[in-house]
Amino acid sequence: MGDFLDVIFRSLVSLVVLFAITELMGKKQISQLNLFDYIIGISIGSIAASLSVDDSIKYMDGILAIIVYGGIAALISFLTTKSIVARRFFTGIPCVIIDNGKIINSNLKKSRLDINDLLQIARENGYYDLSQIHYCILEPSGKVSFLPKAKYMPVTPNDMKLKVSENGLCSNLVIDGNLMEENIKNIGKDTAWVVTR
Repeated sequence: MGDFLDVIFRSLVSLVVLFAITELMGKKQISQLNLFDYIIGISIGSIAASLSVDDSIKYMDGILAIIVYGGIAALISFLTTKSIVARRFFTGIPCVIIDNGKIINSNLKKSRLDINDLLQIARENGYYDLSQIHYCILEPSGKVSFLPKAKYMPVTPNDMKLKVSENGLCSNLVIDGNLMEENIKNIGKDTAWVVTR
């Protein structure tokens, strides 16, 4: 029973430390995972898992290792916001795959993609005909961005010279039966207005 409780306690400790380190590293870590962030994330996860189940690892050793990895990630993140050289080194640079409608085979190979991969990615983004694509860029995050040729771009109200009003942000006024008073104030209403709706 003691070992069982120890694993539970170690797991809770590693989760708390992981949460704290993730907050330190920022939301970019989750939303824009580049190769460096991916390596750091796997390493921290592995250390946390080992800390949870391996009782030969001292608490402070595991916590210190997680803090060191998280600190390095936070430092690299800071450096990449301040230095373009550091940003290019750690996060990489975009790679143009299609330039002015022409596939750049050397960049395709450098990105370790083949034409079938490109065709699949294009289809997943709604392009079944590569001749419709003006530019295709492989982003450092691994996502692929497409700029269609002008004649294949979706028509907008501006293209049609239509006058449209701007939409505002939607705001939840009631969540799980609770009035969100701050949101109600932000739209210039009161709780009585919400109740009567």
